[in-house]
Amino acid sequence: MQAKEGFWDRPENAKVILKERTQLAGAIDRYQTLAGELEESQIMIELAEEESDEQTAKEVEKQVKGIENRINLFFLDLMLTGEDDGNDAILSINAGAGGTEAQDWAEMLMRMYLRWVERKGYKSEILDYQPGDEAGIKSVTFTAKGENAYGYLKTENGVHRLVRISPFNASGKRHTSFASVFVYPELDNEIVIDIDDKDLRIDVFRASGAGGQHVNKTSSAVRITHMPTGIVVQCQQEKSQHRNKDLAMKVLRARLHQREKDKQDEKLQEMHDGKDEIAWGSQIRSYVLHPYQMAKDHRISLDIGNVNDVLDGAIDPFIEGVLMAGIK
Repeated sequence: MQAKEGFWDRPENAKVILKERTQLAGAIDRYQTLAGELEESQIMIELAEEESDEQTAKEVEKQVKGIENRINLFFLDLMLTGEDDGNDAILSINAGAGGTEAQDWAEMLMRMYLRWVERKGYKSEILDYQPGDEAGIKSVTFTAKGENAYGYLKTENGVHRLVRISPFNASGKRHTSFASVFVYPELDNEIVIDIDDKDLRIDVFRASGAGGQHVNKTSSAVRITHMPTGIVVQCQQEKSQHRNKDLAMKVLRARLHQREKDKQDEKLQEMHDGKDEIAWGSQIRSYVLHPYQMAKDHRISLDIGNVNDVLDGAIDPFIEGVLMAGIK
């Protein structure tokens, strides 16, 4: 495919195709591996039954459960077909109103997500950290780098609520705190502008100065129209048509680059505008430490009793549940 004539004429498109090819090849390899392991397990089960070998049967049963978990993960990965799902993620946590209580809760959430990143084998990097006045944090922004990081973490967008006995209140009263989580994809800042000659209409004309007097008698001025976008640039400052064309192309490339950057900024702004208010009634998940212990996702009505494990990064059941439900 790469050797096909014209394949590299548009490098940007070629890179996209090669990336898709790599992803498809990886998916096929995973499928074939899982299918082979299942087939081997089936053979082992049949042999264990024929020989009444209970120990082997138990070992195979354990292997099958492991394969089943990997199949479920494979299925989830196949569902992550969004434009940015395969990208690294940038995650921001902001404490809600409530001073120290909310800031402490924001720090607990930061630890939860960093532990999840660690469990997934991803990498993280703190980009911005604003400590709290007495404890916790006011806000933090960090990256999660790994395959499908954004595809998974995008399900965590929203307000998170904590109910507990306040460790900062001597009266021991129950307190509710809020914090917001905002996740967006890490976009490729290196915008490659590939201009196809077929998309250009180039007109030449005589350059004219003030009062309509000709700067020269040759058609040295150049006007370039980029047909797909309708952008028109022209240059008539130089006496050389070739030089004017080079300058006009430089301006066109700059304008196309800015156009793509504006698209990226607009995408991020749309995501930012979709953030919920950090307040009661808009939470996606509640974490209760008192009077009972439970973490509940309100979107899919999923309850997990071991809230301490959840706060230690075991949030995959929530992420997988939301993805399976198709909630956006």
